[in-house]
Amino acid sequence: MAILTFISDFGTADPYVAMVKGAVYSQLPEAKIVDISHEVSPFNVTEAAFHLRQSYSVFPRGTVHLIGVNADHSADTPHRIAVYDGHYFIAADGGIFSLIFDKQPDAVYDINVPYDSDILTFPVLHRLVKVACHLLRGGTPEVIARQAESVTEATRLRPIIDGDSIRGHVVYVDRFDNLVTDISSSMFREVGKSRDFTIHLRTERHKIEKISSHYNEVPNGEKVGLFNSAGVLEIGIGGGAPESGGGAAQLFGLKKGDLILVVFHDRSNR
Repeated sequence: MAILTFISDFGTADPYVAMVKGAVYSQLPEAKIVDISHEVSPFNVTEAAFHLRQSYSVFPRGTVHLIGVNADHSADTPHRIAVYDGHYFIAADGGIFSLIFDKQPDAVYDINVPYDSDILTFPVLHRLVKVACHLLRGGTPEVIARQAESVTEATRLRPIIDGDSIRGHVVYVDRFDNLVTDISSSMFREVGKSRDFTIHLRTERHKIEKISSHYNEVPNGEKVGLFNSAGVLEIGIGGGAPESGGGAAQLFGLKKGDLILVVFHDRSNR
């Protein structure tokens, strides 16, 4: 039995998450369900894609990922299965797959199974659960879907390399108010070539000139830059969080989409 991960914008105050899990267990009592998050901002597929980009690869190949964010079916958002790196992803494809993957998936399928109900307002429960359970049993996508040519492309901000600099962006602010960027460690090494650098935040006073290994390398209240477990640049405050004196987003006045500039220097010019 493969693992099923579940991500949604349903929250935990309402019964929707429990209803979906109950429907899975009704078909597969032995199912293993892992919640990635149910606190995604409503309809925010970019945020959901960010969580999946960070987390899917730690699960074993064959894992099924059920995406319950903006899941209504339409001509512009067909229900699809995407196969990527040995994983199955189920979602309404309005562009979310292109935000999760760096290239076209290994295969993509348009789902053709009927709804379990005449009520079409809860497609995760009444259609996509059935798809997930079929895959969890070891069934193939071809039985319940027809092959499609490609996934829908969505526009997203990407870091720009400009000579000796990288112009990246804040893509997520976590619950500790840390700023997660789209600048990868591999990009940083490739452009930087072991040179000195400055990470510019909002003002000249707010800059970082060292990459740390972990947050405890700096005193509480000190700014810190490091590469997180997903291999992207993260900026925070030692011991900082909204409830304990403020985190990086609050103190630097930065939010999702804002610019993060990294400039590399020749030592002779410092």
